[in-house]
This record gives sequence, C-alpha cells and structure tokens, in this order.
Amino acid sequence: MALYRVVMRLTRNPGTSFPDGDDHRGYTIVAPLDASGHLDLKLWRENKEKCIVLRFSPDEDEKADGWLTHRGSHWYFRYDEEDEGPDEPVFRLGDHVLRKGEYITIHEADGEDLTHKITDVVKV
Repeated sequence: MALYRVVMRLTRNPGTSFPDGDDHRGYTIVAPLDASGHLDLKLWRENKEKCIVLRFSPDEDEKADGWLTHRGSHWYFRYDEEDEGPDEPVFRLGDHVLRKGEYITIHEADGEDLTHKITDVVKV
C-alpha cells in the first residue's frame, strides 16, 4: 500500500460539450492505493493531508486544487475555495481499479458527467 499520483484526462464524451475529449483538461490526484490498484480507506485516513486533487484546464477559471475526500461510502474531490466549485462526486471511485488505461466518470461542477481516462499512475 502506497500513495500514487494518478493523472486522468478528459476522453471522448459524445453528446456533451467535449465530444472529442481534451488532453489539456482533467485531474491529477494523489491517492492511497492497495496492491490491486483500489483506493485504500485505512491508508487515506492516515494520509488525508497528502491526498490532493488538482483540476487542470487551459482556462484559468476552471483550474482548482483541493483534496480527495471520503464520506459514507463515496469518494469526492473537495475544493477549498468557493469560486472553485462544489465537491465533485466520482462515480463508484471506490470500486474502480486506478491503473493506466482505465476510465473514470466525474460529476463536474457544471452538472455534466464526463468520462476521463487514466493516463499515468506513479508511486510518490
């Protein structure tokens, strides 16, 4: 069990405002992963302050930073400033294997559900 930097880039999302995706939009998170690539709740509890989220975009107004958080049985991206938007729930993040090539759906602050592809996973 260790902390990993996971990069997720916006992939093709037909019927949305990003039908062809955009490699310049996405998220970088530091996440506690077990040997199978799943989020490790115990390790997260021991390292909450290190489990960060960075939302990247070519649009400065869309960039944000915050933390990977867990409430109940759900994982969220929580931002520390009001203008960065509300918490973003990640669909069944606790069930996903976080490894290169996998896909994750994020409920964006504007209400769209957009799919991201994991493009990099590196131990930190």
